[in-house]
Amino acid sequence: MEMTKYKLGDVLNFYNGRLRPNSKGPFPVFGGNGIIDYVAEYNYENNIIVGRVGANCGSVQKYDGKCWVSDNAISVTVKDGFSKDCVYYLLKLLDLNKKHVGAAQPLLTQEIISNLVVYLPKYDDQKKIASVLSALDDKIALNKKMNQKLEAMAKRLYDYWFVQYDFPDKNGHPYKTTGGPMTYNSTLKREIPVGWDVAPISEFIEKNFNGEWGKEEASEDDIRVHCVRGADIVDMVDMPVRYISTKKKDRILNPNDIIVEISGGSPTQSTGRATFVTRNTLNRFDSPMTCSNFCQIIRLKDAKCASYFFEMWQKFYASDIFFNFEGKTSGIKNFQTDSFIATPWAHPPKELMYKFDEMYQSFMKKKERLIAENQKLTTLRDKLLPLLMNGQVVVH
Repeated sequence: MEMTKYKLGDVLNFYNGRLRPNSKGPFPVFGGNGIIDYVAEYNYENNIIVGRVGANCGSVQKYDGKCWVSDNAISVTVKDGFSKDCVYYLLKLLDLNKKHVGAAQPLLTQEIISNLVVYLPKYDDQKKIASVLSALDDKIALNKKMNQKLEAMAKRLYDYWFVQYDFPDKNGHPYKTTGGPMTYNSTLKREIPVGWDVAPISEFIEKNFNGEWGKEEASEDDIRVHCVRGADIVDMVDMPVRYISTKKKDRILNPNDIIVEISGGSPTQSTGRATFVTRNTLNRFDSPMTCSNFCQIIRLKDAKCASYFFEMWQKFYASDIFFNFEGKTSGIKNFQTDSFIATPWAHPPKELMYKFDEMYQSFMKKKERLIAENQKLTTLRDKLLPLLMNGQVVVH
């Protein structure tokens, strides 16, 4: 396959991002590392977005539609004779983050990008390369959408059973709708089903404890682990390998543990984000898992109540109540776990939580299968990308 040498300035048009508007609307706002908000206005469409400032400068995103590119990013379009999708993958391959200037505040300028030398095949071959890589990305995106649907189904089931109280009664009928008896609880100041207890959230918990970040290099007898950081809370896919002392082996995750991010957040995002660890989660990795010391592990007295506990926690997080349980140390927000879990809450009968767990685990198994498939697809795509771009693999 014939390759032609270019400077990226011959391939790309560059446009500055702008300070995002305050309006709320349907158009995504791209910051230095992806979507950060949605607004009512747009300034670009069908473009490539490159982060220009901060630790994530050089991050490359592609958006097919109207969007707002903030002043922390650069909007890029391709000139005639070049495939946008192929150039997008080329930019991903270049590892632009390593091209920045500045140490305290990394910066990637249009001039730096413009002067980078690249090699590209003819337009038809660019389209063929892009079609192969896009097909893999499309399947990854489809799997993510399916997982979002599974998560939504799990949330609806939780709401139906534990918010609306229409869990199946002994005859299989929706409890509250068919007249199941309710009782007013003065602590919660609302009605709950007869037979439910009210106790602190901590009554579910055997122990909660910080993770262990460990070391980058192994010492004798250290344990190799994959370490979940706050950035990994959502997907738990590409976690760093670390080494922890055998004395800290109690920090290794078990099935049905819940990881909570206790430090970080932002003015608009509270701490307290959580993720649920299943046996299938642990089986996706070739080493045991732990979490960093910016996270905390919650281990329950009864593992079969973990599905209920996790969705309850997610409900609290979505309500923004965790903002009320944050303190600050050196400007960093910290979640006050012990204060929060002292909060009284309704405790359903165990048999009901067990039934919920059976159904919930079926959702989680499907979700984990799709995540594992996406890991394989991502690995394949990342292996093919340089081979296609340098002509070692040719698409006919």
